Amino acid sequence: MYHSAQGLYRPEFERDNCGFGLIAHMDGEPSHWIVETAISALARLTHRGAVAADGKTGDGCGILMAMPEQFMREAASQAGIELDGLFATGLVFSLPESKASLEAAFNTACADRGLTVAGWREVPLNTDALGEQALASLPVISQVYLQANSEDNLDTFERQVFLARRAIEKQLAEVDPTFYIPSLSARVMLYKGLVMPEYLPRFYQDLNNPNLASSICLFHQRFSTNTLPQWRLAQPFRFLAHNGEINTIRGNRNWSLARGSKLNSRVMPNLSEAHPFVDSNGSDSMSLDNMLEVYLMGGMDIFKAAQTLVPPAWQNADFIDPDLKAFYRFQAINTEPWDGPAGLVMSDGRYACCALDRNGLRPARY
Repeated sequence: MYHSAQGLYRPEFERDNCGFGLIAHMDGEPSHWIVETAISALARLTHRGAVAADGKTGDGCGILMAMPEQFMREAASQAGIELDGLFATGLVFSLPESKASLEAAFNTACADRGLTVAGWREVPLNTDALGEQALASLPVISQVYLQANSEDNLDTFERQVFLARRAIEKQLAEVDPTFYIPSLSARVMLYKGLVMPEYLPRFYQDLNNPNLASSICLFHQRFSTNTLPQWRLAQPFRFLAHNGEINTIRGNRNWSLARGSKLNSRVMPNLSEAHPFVDSNGSDSMSLDNMLEVYLMGGMDIFKAAQTLVPPAWQNADFIDPDLKAFYRFQAINTEPWDGPAGLVMSDGRYACCALDRNGLRPARY
């Protein structure tokens, strides 16, 4: 259903056509230089997006990085939050009046999964960086810290955080239309919004801190070809940034819903708690990111997950290794390709990964 006030706008036809990039240190050495360089490169993609009449409201941009652990621990300490051992953190978008229900939902969902809400941090923001339209729709942006109560390893902890987030999303989606969790992870950190690229570090003041160091940074400038710019639709998403269009998106979403009850994982027997896995009200890029996240949480590495979702056109390609072709043939039994012109940059916090669509229709420089 869509409200008549939207006129001819149909949310199911949302597409993206954007600018994106990735920079990483080959040896995994974190530095603020990586962050600075990614932001500088992002500013050079301003022409890939649109700008409103106020001159400051864009279609959205952002930066996804491998978790800057030292900085996040220092920021937590300064906010009076005590962290011991593994922690996860991320930003939360919400309405001011939702604070009590938001915190209650986090406390309940985390307690049910052996997690603790360590505390909330007020994210340093400079709203002078926003245009009038972006400011009018600005959500409350807060940062939450979660901690494991047990001796869980990083993979197990990350899966429990994922399930807690999905439970919270289901509970609050109908209560707060602004509510959205851009990222909540022990592996990656994300800053994004309806900001022009050059103003992103001015808005999120954390990005200017020389102690904010990372070894991997993805960046993205969104171009809403026939969409309504929204804070939550700015990219990157939780693990990827995407340039192009998924032309098979309706079928992909329907299949993810239809086979949702069939998906299972030996490392995550309670995966069904996260169903439905794909948000059909977002952009095609968001839905692809949703499915990638499910595969990662289910135990796939990012390379196998990416090649399963966006495989090459392997059927008549004689040059592909027979064992690799057998992999594609087997995976085709389980899932259909997410097809269309696509350039992708992805990271799970450990690896940086780039991919093109199965027909090479979306070129990238490297």
